[in-house]
Amino acid sequence: MEVKKTYVGHVLVVPYPSQGHINPLLQFAKRLASKGLKATIATTRYTITSISDPLVTVEPISDGFDDRGFAQAQSEEIFLDSFKSNGSRTLAQLIKKHQATKHPITCVVYDSFFPWALDVAKENGILGGPFFTNSAAVTAVFSRIHGRTLRLPLRLEDCPVVISGVPPLSLDDLPSFLNAPESHPGYLKMKLNQFSNLDKADWVFSNTFQSLESEVVKCIREQWPAKLIGPMVPSAYLDGRIEGDRGYGASLWKPLDDGCTKWLKTKPSNSVVYVSFGSMVSLSQQEMEEIAWGLQESGFYFLWVVKDSETHKLPKGFLELITTQIQETKGMIVSWCNQLEMLAHGSVGCFLTHCGWNSTLEGLSLGVPMVGVPKWADQLTDAKFIADVWGVGVRVKVDSVSGMVKREEVVSCLNEVMNEGERGLEIKKNARKWKELAKEAIDEGGSSDKAIDEFVIALKNTCKR
Repeated sequence: MEVKKTYVGHVLVVPYPSQGHINPLLQFAKRLASKGLKATIATTRYTITSISDPLVTVEPISDGFDDRGFAQAQSEEIFLDSFKSNGSRTLAQLIKKHQATKHPITCVVYDSFFPWALDVAKENGILGGPFFTNSAAVTAVFSRIHGRTLRLPLRLEDCPVVISGVPPLSLDDLPSFLNAPESHPGYLKMKLNQFSNLDKADWVFSNTFQSLESEVVKCIREQWPAKLIGPMVPSAYLDGRIEGDRGYGASLWKPLDDGCTKWLKTKPSNSVVYVSFGSMVSLSQQEMEEIAWGLQESGFYFLWVVKDSETHKLPKGFLELITTQIQETKGMIVSWCNQLEMLAHGSVGCFLTHCGWNSTLEGLSLGVPMVGVPKWADQLTDAKFIADVWGVGVRVKVDSVSGMVKREEVVSCLNEVMNEGERGLEIKKNARKWKELAKEAIDEGGSSDKAIDEFVIALKNTCKR
């Protein structure tokens, strides 16, 4: 028989409908639910069937493209404009629907890409706050652009860019939109609009933790009272306080039973390079071939996630080559797998990554050394911190002529991280340190746990008035 719960406070969480944004906001919703709040995810009709977790409920809103989501829109500008108009309308309807129920919505936590969600919350007399899915450093950079202390496009002569708490940033360390604002005008506008009504927010949440970006946060907190609540990684890989929380609870792709774990079990400890470039990065065929041959020539075992739409870019005969070694299979290529399980496996010794913020936090939280191959957006800044600030990996150098990574560079970086040389040992030591600090932050009494508790208590007190 179902036990009916009594909640004090109902939080509506609104993520941007892509995997890298749904995951951390859904994880935050689970954290809030585990602390006694009712948590509901409001997501697009196209993505709603991809989200399921026993701790949260899921309700639909519309982006105006209910059949295929972003794929239906002709451009990012059209999609974002449609989402603002349709999302505002359907979010307001959802809030009103709950007003007469036992658990009316008392706060909207929205992806910072959607400042209009705060307007909807305020129009309906409830509290609201944005959730920033980037690092605090990246948030600080875009805040400077929004405040016009940095002007676009940025050029070599404008660098290094110096921001309080952030090491000097070269052009190659800054989000890619900033030196080519015409490349993704819709996304750039969305990034800058994050700050448009921040002064009206009741809370500001950031998916990072105090010890990871303490100096950056000092700068940010001069502008707004950021609550650092990360890393938003499933509890089983950190503090273990949310029962059964081994996955995010959302997947826009159906994970395959590909035998990854079984394959990893046959490999020695710390001997495998796990390779993934996330859900949005698309490599050129030439760069795909260079990375493939670099992995092969390195001599290390590797597990590489290659989307079905990208497999045709692999070198001819490569799949046959890596699976017909004389004694054993040297590499495994799959179209999807559970990244957290892979990174947590004892056989994995290195993460070759695009440096998206979620992947970066996962690598840090699980103590896996990294080789960064950033391609666009905030990945470049994340790679800078991975290599030069946190010291948990290295960043590949791209060829000055072709602008892409060469196989020799892949081999060199993997050797530096995987082997037991002075740099490799230092990287492994740092990776272990940050793993413990990540767990400490989110565990009971940690800095992030306290920040979440402060929010929960404040919301409950507001609801009791």
